Amino acid sequence: MTHFRVGVVGAGRVGAVMAAALRAAGHEIVAAAGESDASRRRIDALLPGTPVVKPSDAARASDLLLLTVPDDMLANVVTVLSASGAIHRDQLVVHTSGAHGLAVLAPAAAVGARTIALHPAMTFTGTELDLPRLRDAIFGVTAGDAERVVTEQLVADLGGRPMWVPEDKRTLYHAGLAHGANHLVTLVTQAMEMLAAAGGDNPADTLRPLLNAALDNALAHGDSALTGPIVRGDVETVRAHLVEITANAPETVASYLAMARATLDRVVTDGRLIPIRAAKMRQVLDAAEAATETATTAAPRRRSPWA
Repeated sequence: MTHFRVGVVGAGRVGAVMAAALRAAGHEIVAAAGESDASRRRIDALLPGTPVVKPSDAARASDLLLLTVPDDMLANVVTVLSASGAIHRDQLVVHTSGAHGLAVLAPAAAVGARTIALHPAMTFTGTELDLPRLRDAIFGVTAGDAERVVTEQLVADLGGRPMWVPEDKRTLYHAGLAHGANHLVTLVTQAMEMLAAAGGDNPADTLRPLLNAALDNALAHGDSALTGPIVRGDVETVRAHLVEITANAPETVASYLAMARATLDRVVTDGRLIPIRAAKMRQVLDAAEAATETATTAAPRRRSPWA
């Protein structure tokens, strides 16, 4: 097993935790760059004793450079470090962006560095609570054939499992994660707002068992896990939903309609809802969209009580 001298540029929630996991696996964290007070606190907490230096010094000191900066900063950081000579030949340069593949590391590859895209498909708190969660996490990885073995070693050292993503599918991979996780937060928050408006004093507790079961079933069974009025073709129930949502949570109408249409398309395609019933459902959705489009656009956004 190869042990690396690791430099970290961007000691945010992801960088500090991943560096701590690599240290626990036997790698040496030789330097970390983090400018904010929060980053320095994470270095102190998760990487005690690690020198806090400039990004160029972290790059020069390491034979594995871990870049955990925000997506929009990554290209500029790689370009500057490569042009200055801080990134060097045969150095491993690894970024953790889900949206980017190897193309963003082209300046590093041009000076002879070995490049890897390695994205942990999980959310981070930036604390030691994340360390056990890394175990069995999936890492979306992209690397050349020459770097395949070392990529697999790094993922194993972090306790995870690799999902190999082709370079031209990195954006689609990231979109799938964002659609599934980020948009889920919006959906759940809207559902809690509706339950609160219906008189619920603890919407989270009301939803929790239902959502846990729905998520487990969806992950295990896909579309066959779908239940509810769309699948059953309960046109009048959906019509009543839209009347109440329009009156009490108008900012949620658009997302309800979008998800209802997507659900309808899927259950029609797999044959669970006959075309004549689906046509009636579409009429209800079309009428609601036509009736509320102007009002929804003009209505002020309500502040969530969980914001």
